[in-house]
Amino acid sequence: MNARRAARELLLILFSQLKKNAENINEETISDVVLKSVRILVNSSQEELEITSGALVDMQDFIYDLELNDEKNLERPFEATNLPVPIPMTSDMQKKVDSMVDIADKAFQALEIAELCVLSQTQEVKDFIINITKTYQKNRQEIKELINESSIGWDINRILKIDKDIMKIAITELLYIKDAPVKVIIDEAVELAKKYSSDESTAFINGILGKVVKVKELKAMN
Repeated sequence: MNARRAARELLLILFSQLKKNAENINEETISDVVLKSVRILVNSSQEELEITSGALVDMQDFIYDLELNDEKNLERPFEATNLPVPIPMTSDMQKKVDSMVDIADKAFQALEIAELCVLSQTQEVKDFIINITKTYQKNRQEIKELINESSIGWDINRILKIDKDIMKIAITELLYIKDAPVKVIIDEAVELAKKYSSDESTAFINGILGKVVKVKELKAMN
């Protein structure tokens, strides 16, 4: 995870927690919300790992009991070492494998959160978060109008808040910051949707942001 991607993820959390019409936002407010957000992520990750790690113990017990209670081993002398036995590929076993995969996913997420925590304290990430947030606050009316104009055919009130926040961040970066290629910014917004929103959101966000860029280009030409 690079610094800019970490900043965008933290911005998404930040936007979800800021008041709708936060006018008096400052660096201290932003830093405080980001710190609280990171702590929430860490605590959530720890809780999920503790819960899912129980599946590892279940798997260990399952294999131990399977070997211990196998007919071949029951017939062996008490002091003899158990013989390995085949593991049945049953639906029950598949569920246990699925649990193992889930644990691996949670472990990777925990690593990402740990990296996010470190990056959240770098000046580059802090500066980017503050710049995007303040720039959005200054231009939020135009950004909202652009989203509305580009969402014709969609009920704007039914669009998920997280999708709106992703688009607000991306549009702020696309139109006012302009220090990264358009494709990169849109791709990063789509990746945020994949990670934090619904399956339908990726194509929707990609389409809306593409329209926003075109609308802005046409306005600039007139």
